[in-house]
Amino acid sequence: MTNFALSVENLKVYYHTSGGPVKAVEGVSFNLSKGEKLGLVGESGSGKSTIALALMRSHKPPAIIEEGSINLGQTNLLDLSEENMRKTRLSGISMIPQGAMNSLNPVARIRKQVVDALSDHSFKFKKAERETFLRELMESVELDPKVLNLFPHELSGGMKQRVCIAISISLKPQVIIADEPTSALDVIVQRQVIETLSKVQEELGAACVLIGHDMGLMAQFADKIGIMYAGKLVEIGSVNDIFKNPTHPYTRLLIESLPDTKGKRPLIGIPGLPPSLLNLAPGCSFCLRIEKENRKEIPWVEISKDHFIQKCDICSDYGKVKTKK
Repeated sequence: MTNFALSVENLKVYYHTSGGPVKAVEGVSFNLSKGEKLGLVGESGSGKSTIALALMRSHKPPAIIEEGSINLGQTNLLDLSEENMRKTRLSGISMIPQGAMNSLNPVARIRKQVVDALSDHSFKFKKAERETFLRELMESVELDPKVLNLFPHELSGGMKQRVCIAISISLKPQVIIADEPTSALDVIVQRQVIETLSKVQEELGAACVLIGHDMGLMAQFADKIGIMYAGKLVEIGSVNDIFKNPTHPYTRLLIESLPDTKGKRPLIGIPGLPPSLLNLAPGCSFCLRIEKENRKEIPWVEISKDHFIQKCDICSDYGKVKTKK
């Protein structure tokens, strides 16, 4: 059995349509140790949020987890009954949603929403103990306990996101999933919220998966980064490996498209468009983007310790001439 806090093996999630299956996640595997932080990066539609929902088993039809395993410690979440999975959410694995305003009940005070989450997991204590717990929970995410008496619309965007973080850590889960938690915030508040998330995650010793587009925030937060493309994980490695030695052509182009703060240079976009995931053909998806074709199975290749890519013989050198040395 695995000793990882979270182990995902060959995860496949398809959205079934009248035209065929949309292969939103295709054969994704990764491991996270206790306290380790993984950043998942990729274009919109690459499968990042679908992975997050799969980890929480929160998909609704037509989405179906076709294959694979999601092990939380020694437990395969896909083997749990609906009731046991409900109990595992928040207590074993929790999720910080992308839109805090849409996640919080607009007509209920923050206190009631936190207490409801605890009560749903049979977490009972006396009134004095409850108030101490709630106060310490708010302070752990750097909020004044007076926030408990307010409605969501009375809070700023950053405060609402901190409330969502507080609820997600209230039962001290082993794994925290953060699905673009700063996407609706300005850059200063983004950094503050990420620092708060990092602090509480380290205090809990929980593993964390951060999903987003901001490579700067990823470099600040994550221990390792996974690059998603067309439903597949095409490269994974430490932050240093990904930024100093990007090896998959898509990773190289993704990093090359970032502004350079040290000098002026033309911004280089990524040519073409991602392929449709509807009835996606086997083989290298990036080849389809650059009008090439490779229908063979693409192997995982170890570049260095814990740094892997899906290496295609046809497109592996694409973009190297554009990469800044």
